[in-house]
Amino acid sequence: MARTEDRYVVSLDLGTSKACVLVGEVNDRGQLEIIGKGTAPMKGTRRGNIINLDQAIDAVKKAVDEAEVMAGVQIESTYVGVAGDHIRSVNSRGVVSIAGKNREISREDIDRVIEASKSINVPAELELLHVIPREFVVDGQDGIHDPVGMTAQRLEANVHIVTGARTHNQNVLTCVNKAGIAVQELVLEQLAAAEAVLTHDEREMGVLLMDLGAGTTDYAVFLEGNVVHTNVLPVGAGHFTSDISVVLRTPMEDAERIKKRYGCALSSLVTSDDPIEVPTVGGRAPKILSRQELTGILEPRAAEIAKLVYRDLEKVGLDKEIRSGVVVVGGGAEMDGMTEMIEQCFDQQARKGVPRGLGGLADTVNGPEWAAAAGLLLWGFRHQKAVRKRPRRGLAKVAESVRSWFIAE
Repeated sequence: MARTEDRYVVSLDLGTSKACVLVGEVNDRGQLEIIGKGTAPMKGTRRGNIINLDQAIDAVKKAVDEAEVMAGVQIESTYVGVAGDHIRSVNSRGVVSIAGKNREISREDIDRVIEASKSINVPAELELLHVIPREFVVDGQDGIHDPVGMTAQRLEANVHIVTGARTHNQNVLTCVNKAGIAVQELVLEQLAAAEAVLTHDEREMGVLLMDLGAGTTDYAVFLEGNVVHTNVLPVGAGHFTSDISVVLRTPMEDAERIKKRYGCALSSLVTSDDPIEVPTVGGRAPKILSRQELTGILEPRAAEIAKLVYRDLEKVGLDKEIRSGVVVVGGGAEMDGMTEMIEQCFDQQARKGVPRGLGGLADTVNGPEWAAAAGLLLWGFRHQKAVRKRPRRGLAKVAESVRSWFIAE
């Protein structure tokens, strides 16, 4: 079995309901092709947080083993998605003066101003995950994306900073490492999913990406090409299952099956009213339910999720900025009527996000539930191309930073 080298990229999506692994290979034309995938039920997480380390490790091992067999590759390292209600984000600003005889902005000046933007008060229990430049301002002129080579006295950077709980990140690193895999980078899942499903025009005009996972709804707003807002709701597609289970008094496994087969988030879309047999507990006779009655259970929860996200965008003044609409990914996007419900609540067009930009076995991951895993592959692919362009010593620095992160207190 071959070993993962520079021409391979591996992604790991640690979700609330399952662990997903994808293996990509860079072909002779420099394009990324999917050559393997693996999935395993995840019982060791809740709302994106690890609550049982042994169960989480076991799920990762099973997903990795399945992907290795399909790809014929021994997986050594991976890009890992991070999500959960511990994620916090804020916009920040950094300012530096430009020295030198010609006052020409260099890459070192870019690094300095981004470093200056990090000087915010971060609680001890949180640590930085991403510092993403939104725009640069050169002597008062804003809207600049790459100021290198320009002449200036003052350089400013507006950045979006994402933080995560230190203990959560350590638990993720521990889980993956104990499964025998090194972590190359932790990546916020909605940023990763955006790599796979958003178009350039959507990012420029303004778009909301909603990732409806089992335990949480993660979302991000992109405007003028860059992310400007990220947030997480502790409510996800798993709550649809819970609602069915509680209201109908049926086991969670049966509730999940009924949701996937008959679920609809908008009653006006239900045309057939075929009877649904609902198993009960304690050996009692099954109940008979109409699809319209089932939709009556699901519709309020779907509306709640959409309205909570919309109110958050209103609060930060971005509700009118998503001119190209909403892109929905995650397992919850598969339910009938979910995009239509979002269209109603936002008064904007909505669509399901399907991964693009990948070859090989891409047709096996062409659903919205694979958006984060596919996006992690693309994120890693671009990162590895950037690293190969740097001096060789940069690789040692990256490895050292990952190593120190894992052993830090």
